[in-house]
Amino acid sequence: MVPIAVCVLGLLVCGSQAVLQVSISLNKVELSVGESKFFTCTVIGDAVGVNWYSPQGERIISNQRLVIHTEGVRSRLTVYNAIIEDAGIYRCQASDAKGQTQEATVVLEIYQKLTFREVKTPQEFRQGEAAEVVCDVISSPVPAVSWFYKNREITPERYNRLQVLPNNNLQILKVAKEDEGVYRCEARVEARGEIDFRDIVVVVNVPPVLSVPQEAFNATADYQESVTFTCVTSGSPDPELTWHRKGRQIERSEQYVLNTLEGGKSTLTVRNIRQGDGGPYTCRATNKAGSKESELLLKVFVQPHITHLRNVTAVEGSAAMISCTAEGEPLPEIFWRRATDGQTFSDGDKSQDGRVEVRGRHGKSMLTITGVRLSDWGRFNCEALSRIGGHQKSMFLDIEYAPKFQINHTIFYSWEGNPVNISCDVMSNPPATMLWRRDRFTISNDGTSNTRIHTAEGRSVLEVTPMSDRDFGRYNCTARNNIGARYQEFILAQADVPSNPYSVRFAFVSQRVATVTFMKPDSHGGVPIAYYVVNYKDQSSQEWKTVKSLGVQTTVLLTNLEPNTTYEVRVAAVNGKGQGEHSQSESFQTLPIREPSPPTVHGQRGVGKAYRLGLVRQDDGGMPIVEYIVKYKTDKEEQWMTKLVPGMNDFTVLQPLQWNTRYNVEITARNVKGLSEPTFFQFLMPQKPDITADSLFSGLGLGAVVGLGLAGLLLLLVLVDVGCFFARQWGLLMCISRKLCGKKTATGGKGKEPEEGKAAYLKLPLKEENGKETLKPDLIEIKVHSDNSLHTKQDDSKA
Repeated sequence: MVPIAVCVLGLLVCGSQAVLQVSISLNKVELSVGESKFFTCTVIGDAVGVNWYSPQGERIISNQRLVIHTEGVRSRLTVYNAIIEDAGIYRCQASDAKGQTQEATVVLEIYQKLTFREVKTPQEFRQGEAAEVVCDVISSPVPAVSWFYKNREITPERYNRLQVLPNNNLQILKVAKEDEGVYRCEARVEARGEIDFRDIVVVVNVPPVLSVPQEAFNATADYQESVTFTCVTSGSPDPELTWHRKGRQIERSEQYVLNTLEGGKSTLTVRNIRQGDGGPYTCRATNKAGSKESELLLKVFVQPHITHLRNVTAVEGSAAMISCTAEGEPLPEIFWRRATDGQTFSDGDKSQDGRVEVRGRHGKSMLTITGVRLSDWGRFNCEALSRIGGHQKSMFLDIEYAPKFQINHTIFYSWEGNPVNISCDVMSNPPATMLWRRDRFTISNDGTSNTRIHTAEGRSVLEVTPMSDRDFGRYNCTARNNIGARYQEFILAQADVPSNPYSVRFAFVSQRVATVTFMKPDSHGGVPIAYYVVNYKDQSSQEWKTVKSLGVQTTVLLTNLEPNTTYEVRVAAVNGKGQGEHSQSESFQTLPIREPSPPTVHGQRGVGKAYRLGLVRQDDGGMPIVEYIVKYKTDKEEQWMTKLVPGMNDFTVLQPLQWNTRYNVEITARNVKGLSEPTFFQFLMPQKPDITADSLFSGLGLGAVVGLGLAGLLLLLVLVDVGCFFARQWGLLMCISRKLCGKKTATGGKGKEPEEGKAAYLKLPLKEENGKETLKPDLIEIKVHSDNSLHTKQDDSKA
């Protein structure tokens, strides 16, 4: 028999059965959150299965974080990225074929290292609020957190406004600017001797403070006045100071001048004050801690100005309400005037028929018209008056009405095979749609075999080509808009030649041209008029000359007439049927030849010191303009400069002129008869442009720069030669002078030669921007005489 002790120890085989032995490499393990660890379980004996069990008693199945690897008598449990919940006792259990089990355990302890999860720096707070400085730190076990400021621990005894909250954050009651600085958040874990800290910068933002030296200002509009507002601000961080008006920020512009000065001062200058510039202006200071506003008032005394007056549309028979709003300081009174009859209305007035009434207050007036008629259509003037002045504007009252047929011409003429256009002309507002009927049947817009419809605004033309007697008769035109509908009946009858035109008039008569106008015939005979024949002749002649109109225009121009001559004129209409009777003869007399009308002038800035005057064609008095006489001078000079311009030219250029100078111009036209009345014109030359070397050469290419360099070198050589000519009487200029002038006489000519050469050279022409050679306007001619005295000629210094 085998000893019992030996069986208990498991060192020998009891009978035929071996005892299982299970062991784990480690008994107790400490692991930080996020770390990984594995444990090896070793089994001795005939084991048929090895399993691991979690601290909760559940059999572990391999997953991403808990992985079991069994090979022979060894089984390895690996824990990846440990978490707090992984802590506890893990069991490795082995079982044999009879179901007997043995197990071993390992204790896994999980702890959290000190970890600062959310610690921002700097942390900003608004002055006066309860600031909570966040220091989010975790560990296992829970850490002990202390705060330090200026190397001193924060305790209730030392700081009565500072306390550490249960969540380890630091609270500062009514935080002030002096609380700014670096605060240290320190965490400890006594059990492990672990310590860590974070330095946090606390910034205290102070809301802006504003002061305004002057809150109200007065100004008068339209007198180019300026007003300067001033605001002074302080705060932390330094506030940004902006200016606002009517809810919008004011940007720097020609009207608004913004300046930022030291000491938090900002100014806004409103230039060229106008009526709309009056009212409140807001000075706003803004920083991270908030914003502050102050309002400054600009009171503008202005002449009355109408701000609201619009055109109105009303339906005939309804009521029309016309509103006029005006502003000004003081507030103006408003008056109305009807343009058709000149009748005026003011507040409380009513027309004799009671249809027109005016009511108003506080710069607003309402003119009401009841039972609107077409005669009310037209312009109404609104006038605003105060003790400072007045302002007037006009509006237009438009009347909507049902269609109204414009003409009573309802009979049209044609014949078989000859097309005729039956025109239905309608006046309506809004425009009407029109359709045609024949014997109660609607004629399609697409037409039929012998009818077509052509439409335009206010007009519908029915083109009928009669093929038999059945096509003659009555046709109906119906016009309709959203106001109402009307119809008119037309009759198509047999055609004839046109009747005679009438009311021959002469709209314009000059020396060689006349414009003839006339009324078209009452009847075109049923066939559209093709053109008109205008016959005219000299009263002393028997031969008529003929001019055809352009299409059916009732205006004809007669040209190549003789001045101071009487002409007779008659007109006849021509249609497809033939020419109708002539109108009654009328006579006119052409004008005698006279001086031309005053010329019309418009100005345009030229290149450099030049000014371009445009000459507009005008009545030449019957003879071509020979020339324009252009006289000009500065407003400070008495003497005029004169320039003659050929009559066929349409412009002339005045040059050279003086910068920043106002010029007076007098232009007269001349023909063979004489001079016209003068036309006067003024213009102002601009300031002399400030052209730097960089701007001059920045736009030039390499070739242009090289050319300028060569020109400069040539100019330098000429100056050197001139110096030699005057100082030593030699050089290229001296040679040319002797070759051209020859030898001087012995009576002083030789002695004067250098001086005269110098005077001539000082008057050399200069090149202007326009490329023409002129004398510099401010050049003073200096001549050196034999007595070595200097003489200046002032007249030559003028442009």
